[in-house]
Amino acid sequence: MTIRRRDCLTLFGLAAGIGMAPMLSASTPRKIERIGLQLYTVRDAMAKDVAATLATVAKAGYLEVETAGTGSLSAEQFSIALANTGLTAPSAHVMLKQMAEQPDELLALAETIGYQYLVLPWLAPEQRSASGYAQVIDTLNRFGERCTRAGVQLCYHNHDFEFQTIGGELPYNLLLRECDSKFVRFELDLFWAVHAGVDPITYLRADPERFPLCHVKDRNAAGEMVDVGQGNINFSAMFSAGTGLKHHFVEHDQPADSLASIRNSIQAVQKIRF
Repeated sequence: MTIRRRDCLTLFGLAAGIGMAPMLSASTPRKIERIGLQLYTVRDAMAKDVAATLATVAKAGYLEVETAGTGSLSAEQFSIALANTGLTAPSAHVMLKQMAEQPDELLALAETIGYQYLVLPWLAPEQRSASGYAQVIDTLNRFGERCTRAGVQLCYHNHDFEFQTIGGELPYNLLLRECDSKFVRFELDLFWAVHAGVDPITYLRADPERFPLCHVKDRNAAGEMVDVGQGNINFSAMFSAGTGLKHHFVEHDQPADSLASIRNSIQAVQKIRF
């Protein structure tokens, strides 16, 4: 078969285009396409009117939320309110006692609202001991296996106390090691990790797939939690390192004005490139 010069040029052009595509993609800055909000930030507004708060969240530009309860609404009502605003809720914070005593109810809740992740957000002070962490890990592994069978991913969310040494080891490292990676992953709270004096990038790079979720909250030079963009956390570097991150939830634990805070933060996140 004779290949004409024009055919050679065409083939060369296709090959060059295919070869250059990864280069072009790699050099194009990325941004967070679906910015989420942890609804704990607006718990004051949620206590007054859940549906109206969700509408305000959506109007601010958020596309998904992580719940910390559904306020005065049932799971079915909350699901309808989400649909009415166009929001989705891929993740929920739930407590350890519920995991141990009400696993079926939690998984039914996940099915009703559409949660893909259930997250343990907090440990009481009496649970933060060597024996306490052992019990937590056992519960997470047991419930995590049930979640996996149901198509839901169980995660653990940190504060700063997990980075305080107990028995010569950081509890966070213990959790990473002893929680079965097949069943338990992690939601990395960037503020609390930085506040504890550790570099989130180290964890994100070491095992990217272990961290599908993160909390995006900022910290100023005085160590105070502030709206995103008003502090000095390098989110661009962290997002770049977190190649396994699928959901980024803005949060502020104690905002002076919760609705103003979520507007300020999303505007800052929308500008981040990595």
